[in-house]
Amino acid sequence: MRRLLPAVAALTLTISACGGGGGTASPAPSVSDPLKITGEVTWWDTTRPDSEGPTFQALIKEFEGKYPGIKVKYVNVPSDQAQNQFQTAAQAGSGAPDVIRSEVAWTSQFASLGYLQPLDGGRAVDQPDDFLAGPLSSTKYNGKTYAVPQVTDTLALIYNKRLLKEAGHEQPPTTIAELKQTALDVKAKTGAAGLALNVDSYFLLPFMYGEGGDLLDVANKKIVVNSPANVKAIQTVADLISSGAAPKPATTESYANAMTALKEGKAAMIYNGPWALSEIYQGKEFKDKANLGIAPVPAGSVKAAAPTGGWNLAIYAGSKNIPAAYEFVRFMTTAEAQAKIAKEISLLPTRTSAYANADVQGNADVAVFKPIMDTAVPRPWIPEGGQLFQPLLEGYQSLVGGESAPADMLKKVDEQYRGIMKDWS
Repeated sequence: MRRLLPAVAALTLTISACGGGGGTASPAPSVSDPLKITGEVTWWDTTRPDSEGPTFQALIKEFEGKYPGIKVKYVNVPSDQAQNQFQTAAQAGSGAPDVIRSEVAWTSQFASLGYLQPLDGGRAVDQPDDFLAGPLSSTKYNGKTYAVPQVTDTLALIYNKRLLKEAGHEQPPTTIAELKQTALDVKAKTGAAGLALNVDSYFLLPFMYGEGGDLLDVANKKIVVNSPANVKAIQTVADLISSGAAPKPATTESYANAMTALKEGKAAMIYNGPWALSEIYQGKEFKDKANLGIAPVPAGSVKAAAPTGGWNLAIYAGSKNIPAAYEFVRFMTTAEAQAKIAKEISLLPTRTSAYANADVQGNADVAVFKPIMDTAVPRPWIPEGGQLFQPLLEGYQSLVGGESAPADMLKKVDEQYRGIMKDWS
């Protein structure tokens, strides 16, 4: 997910019949010689253009070399804008890309609106049994496949080893209590901030999961965001700020602020995912990569757990270049392409076979993140899933701004969820 990044800004949508590209999906085309396909594929990429984009553009050049009749128009769209921009273009029936890099929570939403091409039986999905079960599940809606998993991710505690050591800590904290004390020690002994918080819904989830909370009980169709466990989790976040363990974050641009503070040695710890590593290593504190530590998120009173994130490649149902789009998606999700991505920018593969690749095994960051990923909590892959973050984000902002107490914040989020999940209890 990410830099949700993501997390993700979401429109509150009405799940209903749609205009534009909805309902225009064509059957999977039959291709006798894929290498002779012609056309132009417009791809909306959501990666960070400076630190991640070059790797993906290099893959595009490889693809165009293999498929000389296909040209790829690369468009970088900020991850916090892509969902709404695609929604608007698809609804209008013009301006949508042939392929979109879709956050895992968006895929079922777009599919439910009729904006995505079904991929079952087509060439876009190659060796589906090779994909990890979690990422693959995010590509399904009503029993059909609407995307192909590109990368997967979760959150971890990312820290500056030097600052922790100067504060008297050789190892990272493993519990929230230890996190608070370590952060206070860093502040007292080094002058740097202990923990830089990101005011973002996705980044609240480890605190909620840690207390045994969640947003929804999907099996029983219940909204559970306003639970005692979640109240405790939000109280924990509020305490980290009020105690000085984490400086009071800005309600906007907090992701960029936290990343800058870490890179410049002005903060010792942040929560973030593998997508952030290529940028972090550009910071002066981590020219020596050995100074960067990665550990599981600290445990709450129940467990240590972080959300499942990631990105899929999906094809617009109204695309005029379906065969070419199939080949592009197929190429970009091969084990070889995923290994290149993992080697160069530490994004986690979605294919089991990719983890046997020497380039993947040689990346120490991937090796650290993989077991953390194995314990990540799945998010609900439902059409409304992409709408759950905005109310929670607004609540988090009101908490940080001193406008709401934890219980009041969650009560309001609960009310907003009931407007989205109308038939849930």
